[in-house]
Amino acid sequence: MWVPVILYFSVIAGFRGTVPHGLSLEIGDTVQILEKCDVLCIDGLNPIIFIYFLKNACVKNKGYVQFEMVIPTEDSVITEMTSTLRDWGAMWKQLYVRNEGDLFHRLWHIMNEILDLRRQVLVGHLTHDRMKDVKRHITARLDWGNEQLGLDLVPRKEYAMVDPEEISITELYRLMEHRHWKKDTPVPASSHHLFVQMKSLMCSNLGEELEVIFSLFDSKENRPISERFFLRLNRNGLPKCPEKPERHCSLFVDLGSSELRKDIYITVHIIRIGRMGAGEKKNACNVQYRRPFGCAVLSIADLLAGDSKDDLVLKVYMCNTESDWYQIHENIIKKLNARYNLTGSNAGLAVSLQLLHGDIEQIRREYTSRFTHGVSITRKLGFSNIIMPGEMRNDLYITVERGEFEKGGKSVARNVEVTMHVVDSSGQILKDFISFGSGEPPASEYHSFVLYHNNGPRWAELLKLPIPVDKFRGAHIRCEFRHCSTKEKGEKKLFGFSFVPLMQENGRTLPDGTHELIVHKCEENANLQDSGRYLKLPFSKGISLGNNSQAVKTTKESFWITSFLCSTKLTQNGDMLDLLKWRTHPDKIAGCLSKLKEIDGSEIVKFLQDTLDTLFGILDENSQKYGSKVFDCLVHIINLLQDSKFHHFKPVMDTYIESHFAGALAYRDLIKVLKWHIDRVTEVELHDHIQEVLKAQEYIFKYIVQSRRLFSIATGGQNEEEFRCCIQELLMSVRFFLSQESKGTSALSQLQAVFLSSFPSVYSELLKLFDVREVANLVHDALGSLPTVMHGDESLQAVKLQSIGKTVESHLYTNPDSRCILLPVVLHHLHMHLQEQKDLIMCARILSNIFCLIKKNSSEKSVLEEIDVIVNSLLDILLRTILEITSRPQPSGSAMRLQFQDVTVSFLKHYNISPLGLSEQGEFVSCLLSLLRQMTDRHYQQLLDSFSTKEDLRDFLLQIFTVFRILIRPEMFPKDWTVMRLVANNVIITTVLYLSDALRKNFLNENFDYKIWDSYFFLAVIFINQLCLQLEMFTPSKKKKVLEKYGDMRVTMGCEIFSMWQNLGEHKLHFIPALIGPFLEVTLIPQPDLRNVMIPIFHDMMDWEQRRSGNFKQVEAKLIDKLDSLMSEGKGDETYRELFNSIIPLFGPYPSLLKKIERETWRESGVSLIATVTRLMERLLDYRDCMKMGEVDGKKIGCTVSLLNFYKTELNKEEMYIRYIHKLYDLHLKAQNFTEAAYTLLLYDELLEWSDRPLREFLNYPMQTEWQRKECLHLTIIQNFDRGKCWENGIILCRKIAEQYESYYDYRNLSKMRMMEASLYDKIMDQQRLEPEFFRVGFYGKKFPFFLRNKEFVCRGHDYERLEAFQQRMLNEFPHAIAMQHANQPDETIFQAEAQYLQIYAVTPIPENQEVLQRDGIPDNIKSFYKVNHIWRFRYDRPFHKGTKDKENEFKSLWVERTTLILVQSLPGISRWFEVEKREVVEMSPLENAIEVLENKNQQLRTLISQCQTRQMQNINPLTMCLNGVIDAAVNGGVARYQEAFFVKEYILNHPEDGEKITRLRELTLEQAQILEFGLAVHEKVVPQDMRPLHKKLVDQFFVMKSSLGIQDFSACVQASPVHFPNGSPRVCRNSIPVSMSPDAARVIPRRSPLSYPAVNRYSSSSLSSQASAEVSNITGQSESSDEVFNMQPSPSTSSLSSTHSASPNVTSSAPSSARASPLLSDKHKHSRENSCLSPRERPCSAIYPTPLETSQRMLFNHIGDGALPRSDSNLPGSDKAVNTTPSSWSLDSGKEARNTSESGKLISPPVPPRPAQTASPARHIASVSPSPAGRSPMKGSVQSFTPSPVEYHSSGLISNSPALSGSYSSGISSLSRCSTSETSGFESQGSEPAVTVPSYSISEEPVRKESKTPPPYSVYERTLKRPVPLPHSLSIPPAADPPALPPKPQLVRPNNLENSSRRTEQVPRPRPLPRKVSQL
Repeated sequence: MWVPVILYFSVIAGFRGTVPHGLSLEIGDTVQILEKCDVLCIDGLNPIIFIYFLKNACVKNKGYVQFEMVIPTEDSVITEMTSTLRDWGAMWKQLYVRNEGDLFHRLWHIMNEILDLRRQVLVGHLTHDRMKDVKRHITARLDWGNEQLGLDLVPRKEYAMVDPEEISITELYRLMEHRHWKKDTPVPASSHHLFVQMKSLMCSNLGEELEVIFSLFDSKENRPISERFFLRLNRNGLPKCPEKPERHCSLFVDLGSSELRKDIYITVHIIRIGRMGAGEKKNACNVQYRRPFGCAVLSIADLLAGDSKDDLVLKVYMCNTESDWYQIHENIIKKLNARYNLTGSNAGLAVSLQLLHGDIEQIRREYTSRFTHGVSITRKLGFSNIIMPGEMRNDLYITVERGEFEKGGKSVARNVEVTMHVVDSSGQILKDFISFGSGEPPASEYHSFVLYHNNGPRWAELLKLPIPVDKFRGAHIRCEFRHCSTKEKGEKKLFGFSFVPLMQENGRTLPDGTHELIVHKCEENANLQDSGRYLKLPFSKGISLGNNSQAVKTTKESFWITSFLCSTKLTQNGDMLDLLKWRTHPDKIAGCLSKLKEIDGSEIVKFLQDTLDTLFGILDENSQKYGSKVFDCLVHIINLLQDSKFHHFKPVMDTYIESHFAGALAYRDLIKVLKWHIDRVTEVELHDHIQEVLKAQEYIFKYIVQSRRLFSIATGGQNEEEFRCCIQELLMSVRFFLSQESKGTSALSQLQAVFLSSFPSVYSELLKLFDVREVANLVHDALGSLPTVMHGDESLQAVKLQSIGKTVESHLYTNPDSRCILLPVVLHHLHMHLQEQKDLIMCARILSNIFCLIKKNSSEKSVLEEIDVIVNSLLDILLRTILEITSRPQPSGSAMRLQFQDVTVSFLKHYNISPLGLSEQGEFVSCLLSLLRQMTDRHYQQLLDSFSTKEDLRDFLLQIFTVFRILIRPEMFPKDWTVMRLVANNVIITTVLYLSDALRKNFLNENFDYKIWDSYFFLAVIFINQLCLQLEMFTPSKKKKVLEKYGDMRVTMGCEIFSMWQNLGEHKLHFIPALIGPFLEVTLIPQPDLRNVMIPIFHDMMDWEQRRSGNFKQVEAKLIDKLDSLMSEGKGDETYRELFNSIIPLFGPYPSLLKKIERETWRESGVSLIATVTRLMERLLDYRDCMKMGEVDGKKIGCTVSLLNFYKTELNKEEMYIRYIHKLYDLHLKAQNFTEAAYTLLLYDELLEWSDRPLREFLNYPMQTEWQRKECLHLTIIQNFDRGKCWENGIILCRKIAEQYESYYDYRNLSKMRMMEASLYDKIMDQQRLEPEFFRVGFYGKKFPFFLRNKEFVCRGHDYERLEAFQQRMLNEFPHAIAMQHANQPDETIFQAEAQYLQIYAVTPIPENQEVLQRDGIPDNIKSFYKVNHIWRFRYDRPFHKGTKDKENEFKSLWVERTTLILVQSLPGISRWFEVEKREVVEMSPLENAIEVLENKNQQLRTLISQCQTRQMQNINPLTMCLNGVIDAAVNGGVARYQEAFFVKEYILNHPEDGEKITRLRELTLEQAQILEFGLAVHEKVVPQDMRPLHKKLVDQFFVMKSSLGIQDFSACVQASPVHFPNGSPRVCRNSIPVSMSPDAARVIPRRSPLSYPAVNRYSSSSLSSQASAEVSNITGQSESSDEVFNMQPSPSTSSLSSTHSASPNVTSSAPSSARASPLLSDKHKHSRENSCLSPRERPCSAIYPTPLETSQRMLFNHIGDGALPRSDSNLPGSDKAVNTTPSSWSLDSGKEARNTSESGKLISPPVPPRPAQTASPARHIASVSPSPAGRSPMKGSVQSFTPSPVEYHSSGLISNSPALSGSYSSGISSLSRCSTSETSGFESQGSEPAVTVPSYSISEEPVRKESKTPPPYSVYERTLKRPVPLPHSLSIPPAADPPALPPKPQLVRPNNLENSSRRTEQVPRPRPLPRKVSQL
């Protein structure tokens, strides 16, 4: 049976069980049980028993299900700890993740401390004080943790969190500000204490006991300021009583802030106890003496920095002469080094010092352990800065100063010791009343230290005599003087004494000061016990006490002491004694009253009660005679208590008035005298006295009221009317006095200010005698009589407000009856001050107190009327004041501060608030919010009805909307004041809901007012967008609290916006498109309900705009602009990622809205708008996410490029386009991509013309003409091209700007520009340029940003960046990406995967400008530019076997798949990477592959032979290794494999179409043999002696090779003339046909594959490689590994995911399949072979001609320069280049030899090839048919000229290999040489090189040039060609016979669209948008 019951409890143990119907709970969760079962037991447990252990709880907002909250009925501190620790837990773990180790560990300790304190509170056994202390510690730690973690500041009251709804907003603000100010600026302590602990004395010559005396010394005043701390050390220098801590540590207390300065020192005097001389024998004397030992000094300023000095060692000094001992500390401080020296080299005093701050009780709490173990207290000399009532002290300080003694008949001076006793009147010595210092118990006698042979000793020892008051009278001090003998007996002989009485017979004590005492001579046996015998003698030469009038005998011996009395019971002042004994001397009363003002204040307060009794006794005795003087004395005493030193005695006077005052008739005289003074305020000579009287009016009224009460009690209330009349007359005088107006700062205004400052303290006294309303009326009249003139004395106005403020705080104002009387006059004065904007902080403070009181009494009916009064009086002026304050310029700091006058500071001190902690705007804001929250519906209605005209209402609404916008600014409150912000927002939205009705009723239809409606919508939008309302950013617990208390205020305001929008009707057009942006910003908030409300407004806007304009272009434009600005502001975080899916495209998730659009006539336009905005949003979201990254990377640049192009092509937003150009430019500069930066800035340059059109200021450009801006851009671009070493492009721009200078006859700048152009030419020829590598990157998967998703790009690598480094960089940029380990195209599953996949491999660039690269004689420095710049096309190869694989010979079935990638833009460009636009795939047959391999290897051999022949190669190892690799490989197989595969009859019959190719392969074989023969001849001439055996072996193997090829004589095999090298080396010239050649041999062979074009590679993949001989291994110093052996084998692979040297750990390269491996490779090496198979550096380079041409364009014979010219890897060291220019996985001469020789350090970089010299060439004598030689003009001759620009793009032609393909042997370091051996072959670099001759029937190259590439859309090419420019001298060819044609000077040619289409073979023409003019940009 279920019984209804309501139980509330909190969980005390976690439960995560999975039982059926189980409730998973965490510790601290609250649960409400509505029903229980009285029968069932769960798991055997009675639920009632279980509930018994649960904590109680209660329900708040019971009955309102939505707002019900179960709150535990435990201490609020416990609840806060629970929730806070939960929040900290998650954040604490994140600290570890973010590697914030320090805060992680500190927070961990704090959390443990809080848990321990929580247990103590839960136990409930703590005392009240201890509980308070524990809570203080808990809240301090919670606040510290919240501050460190950036959490909210928690407002607290008495350690408990406050509910903002339970207190007024002004009080909440005060709590927040107090905690904020306390957190930021801790209150400096006014009291300080010095803790001293003695550790030990370190000295080598110890052996005697020591006394150590610490004291504080003021070097400025040259006096001690503290008592002494005295301790004894044993013979080892350690404390004598270590078991008693109070004996060796002390606390110097009550140091004021004024004493913490550098001239306060800690002095330490050390006295030894032992023999007279330190070096005397032990048996010399047995008597112990106190003798000086040493002194140490330390400035207290040394402690101020750290407050703690542990184990500090002080140096100990000794004076040079003992007579200076008394001032040794002064000499050390003054550094008078001649008077002291170190006691010993190793002497030191080890002490521990710590400076403590705060109240002594606070110190006791915080350092409990020290006080528990014991510590002595060392006081300051005299009273502390503040004398506390009840403090009992009676201490007499005696300083034994010095003495003057006679020799006494001896030849030397005496050794004088002073012995002191305190003797009572009976002659008995008082026991234990001489204190040497704290730390040592008092003694009965004192012995001074002894100075050796000194008749004028100075001791300066301070003693304290704590003698009780009852023993003080009659007591005296006796000092005995003895001579201490140094003989063996060591006797002390008495020779005199001195004495001084402590009190005179009249009661006066010994006066303070120095006293010269008489030394009375006596013998050792003199009886001093009978004090009566010597007390009658004179004791001092300057003082005569009592009746002692004996004549003072003349004596030369004197003894000086200094006395100082610190007593609360005894006095040294005779005037005070005379006043207290006035009855004994009535005739002296007048004189005593007059002298009272001269008595020291401390003397008066010591006898305060007795003094007051005396004064009122005199007044009662004769009021007529002494009334005025007694009044003056009373005023003096009252004002004395205003001093901070004595203000603690005010309670003493209060107690006296309440309990001891008995002057029942005194009120008459006091009223009369007070009125007399007030009536004479205009008399100038009395102003000072009257001012003192007015200061004392509070206590005067207290005496008046108490006296009247005593009189009434005694007489039964007689003379009541008389008393009332006296008071009324007195207050009338006051009102008249206050109503007087003064000009300027007159004395009268000062008196008024003094009266007003203390007048509110009178209220409570008047209430004791009068009714509340009577007192209120009296106060009302007094305050109302104040002058209303505001231009008077400002200090008086401030004090007037101060008085009003105290009135509001007084008990009188808390009464509702009196409040209704006082409130109008208070508001009147406040209104005047606010209107004048004066004393704003005090006004705010008064208002705050008013609203605090209203909140406390909100249940009273009178409160509603008070709110009415306040609203009518102050609301308007309050709004204007806030507007005025916030419009002022803000000074430095978080809030606006005021400079205060002295009176203002005193007012703030009254509230215990620092002036710097007050923010006037915050105070007024809290007042306004408090007022608005207290207003009810009736108040709002009355307020709105009170406006007589609509204009007034309009002004009010505009004003309050403006104020609300100010209130929700982020800077209004500190960032951690979330509580305050939420309260303010709650008040604002409540008020807006009230005011929106007035808006609808009064400002619609014909009364429509755009300004007020716009202000309303603007307020609503910024309200919703506040950061403090974005609940998604809060922790779950914080979000839950906010929703429970306030709900989601954004949704409420959104609904209000929608409602108000619907009411606008046709007036909506006024807000289109102005409100599109703000409303869009609201929809970006990821709150579904808010979007549901707001998004339909967009349909409405589109509809109304369509009606008005027929389109909604304005809506579209505004949406786009606002989206960009919102994203650039960084709106939102990861939650905005949901925006793309949830707002597809703004209308996606809301079908009803889409249906509306589909029904509209403008459906197509709407859908188009949606699509455009969607695409822009995708890019902007990507851009925002990328910009969050720290360093500039490819993602940032790529995303910016994507967005830039979108604005250009799709949106035609010119200004945004230019802005993103400059953003991209800045990114490139930051990443040091100077070339890309230049291309980027060129985009803006292309939009400008050379005109004088004025342009406005834009971005960082000043206002200037278009010509000036374009000039500035040109210069900047040239500078960036220069820094990026892209000098050719800079030359073009130099020429363009030079033309402009020339046209304007600006020869000065023209000269500079020509010099700059010349310098660029010099840099081309002289400086090293690194050739970058290129990489293809595929981004697959949906997790990539939009601009990368499922796209492939080609990226230009950084300098020295190899494939491995690039792979790692990409994986670092995309840490979540998965590296694909193959080069195959991914399938659809990869495209659609929710992941990131990266596919990376190197690709080879295919230059467009082939003519420059094919020409001989052009330096490699020039060629290197065209090899890697303006590249559109890239290729990579993939080997595979087609058909059945021949296991005997791999090459029969080995094909190569060649992929060509065509980009959307050329590289380099505005980005380091561009998207692949098109892919072309062709397959190369095995025969074509073999031809390409042989061509490359032959070209490599020619290059090395030529370099060796011309002595460019200082080390012949590269040639040796290359020859060895080819010849040795041929012996072991090599070319024989090709013969077996392609020269057999079976193949020729089966492939008749390959006849020409077979012939070509045979020719290449014979050509290779001929080259080898000539190479061996050259090698023989230069081979060193130690390598002769290897050369002989190579010669022998070569003959074997010729035999295997069936070659006996070259002339018999090939009817051709010898191959002509520049220096006579043989060469088969494919382009020069001998006369003897048959006609059949001279034909053009059509070629059907890319192999048809001569392939040139710097690494020819040799088919002639085999295993190197042992001799080569010995030379290179490295043996071959299995992988290297594999690399020697023929392998046609070129495509690679990584180089063979190393690969990224994330990417493993592999061939497409194992079936494609080399047949010569064993299985265990297949994987390595397949990796290298894809390596970019080992692939044949026939893709240099990537586009198959028509048959008519394909030719076999070319120039020598068109043949296989090798290309250098600029990224290799020079030594590597010298070793081998053709590394290949197919040849022995690849990576191994290069590495060995590089490591040996024997090879050097090749020299720069010289320019071709004007010498004859042997080639001229070759009998051949050749075309006419090319002349100077490129248009002459049979061979067509090159393109006129060095940066122009051309069609297929010769290209060298990219550095990206050099991975197999690259060392990873690019070459620093300008030209490498592979780039500068012998044919290109020799001055004797002849003109190339070709047959007369050579096919023209014109068709090839027609296929030249379109320049990139963002390039240096300009629109028009101004004029032909002659070839610059630096590029011209010296005159020679038959010189080859070179391209003319670079020109600025911009081809048209037709040319673009013709330059791209088999490509769809790429449209390029025409540049648009920038209007005023």
